[in-house]
Amino acid sequence: MAQPVLKAELSLLMLRFLRQMAKAVPPTLLSDRPLIKSLGRLRSAEAECTRCPLYKDATQVVPGEGGAQARLMLVGEQPGDKEDLAGKPFVGPAGRILNQALDDAGIARDDAFVTNAVKHFKHEMRGKRRLHKRPNAYEIERCRWWMEYERAIVKPAVIVAMGATAARSVFGRNVTIKKMRGKQHQMPDGGAAFVTVHPSSLLRMPDEADKRREYRNFVADLKLARRCLK
Repeated sequence: MAQPVLKAELSLLMLRFLRQMAKAVPPTLLSDRPLIKSLGRLRSAEAECTRCPLYKDATQVVPGEGGAQARLMLVGEQPGDKEDLAGKPFVGPAGRILNQALDDAGIARDDAFVTNAVKHFKHEMRGKRRLHKRPNAYEIERCRWWMEYERAIVKPAVIVAMGATAARSVFGRNVTIKKMRGKQHQMPDGGAAFVTVHPSSLLRMPDEADKRREYRNFVADLKLARRCLK
């Protein structure tokens, strides 16, 4: 009887060990995927992505930008028109607001890894203009594969999800910005995550007083993330 009991105890210990490893190891390394260890190789792989139909109408993929040792990761929703043409994240009007807010929060953009939940520009044509169209749940989930690679390579201590699409990608489920905002959330790998609005939402506010107030709140959210880095 002793031998079966010993085997059962060893099996239980192994199960506990594997559960602990699952919490500690980034999700990418637990999946049956090609092994990608550098941001350069990741960008090359993203450029070949056909995981959802968005690549068909986009000019190019827009990969994340920043150093592999960045402790802060900023996640937006998807590239806009300017980003699609430049191949870089947050270079348009929303990017200018983000840059100013980072500066006011005491964060150097060069110290952060800046990316989007969805890597191709989803849009619809209105005459000659390409208008932003919100990614759907399928597109977000298909592109989450790439953000998991980014998180596994960069290993940020803090992630800031900007907007509902970004928050869904970071947490793997629908979340409400109002309920999640202003709080620190623990990630399975031990990192911290924060939720805030997307800077483009400020551009759509017609009232200047509302815009100034929401900008201050946005800066306050970034400062909260910065304090977590210390």
